[in-house]
Amino acid sequence: MAEALKSPPEGRVTLRNVGWEIYERLLEEDPGRSVPRFFYDRGVLEIVSPSFEHEAIADVIASLVVELAVELGIDVAPARSTTFKREDLSRGFEPDASFYFSEKITQVRGKRRISLDAGDPPPDLVVEVDITSPSASKLPIYARLGVAEVWRHDGDRLTILGLRRDDEAEHYAEITESAFLAPARVSGESLTRFIEEGLTSGRPGWTRSVREWARELHGE
Repeated sequence: MAEALKSPPEGRVTLRNVGWEIYERLLEEDPGRSVPRFFYDRGVLEIVSPSFEHEAIADVIASLVVELAVELGIDVAPARSTTFKREDLSRGFEPDASFYFSEKITQVRGKRRISLDAGDPPPDLVVEVDITSPSASKLPIYARLGVAEVWRHDGDRLTILGLRRDDEAEHYAEITESAFLAPARVSGESLTRFIEEGLTSGRPGWTRSVREWARELHGE
């Protein structure tokens, strides 16, 4: 039987002792929904209903990734808040935004459905916005499913986290620049500045600024 723990301000409910079958049933009840989002880790289910601020930050970051990639000549395939899950690992997540780059794009482009259980790859980059609660509890899920890079925003600052494997264990460590936007030197500090501008400026002017910045990076 599932045991409810708490319901924090942003709309987060954590349930324990949730079987995989119940988790999948919840996903199947409304496959076209954008909210709430579900995170599952070996019997622990977190249900998140994002706030307006949360969604606004996620939208700006997602736009930033695409604009930078296009201007830098890097192919990118957005996967938004797709459900990623693996029954054999008993884990699953629905990120604020997600992206495929490089060779993984050829494995998923044109597909109507992504299934990690069927051998499809996890996204290369996941965006995680956590304003009211730290995302540390979700990082092990991303790591175990093989997400190479996480951009985490806490409402004030964006941190870039890269996946590391030590003694067969996966964990994240903060890195100064995104590996997927290389060779351009795209740092968390610079991204934070453009995210702040994107939240307070008109989108046309902001987009032009991002593109100009990307062209400057491309010319380095």
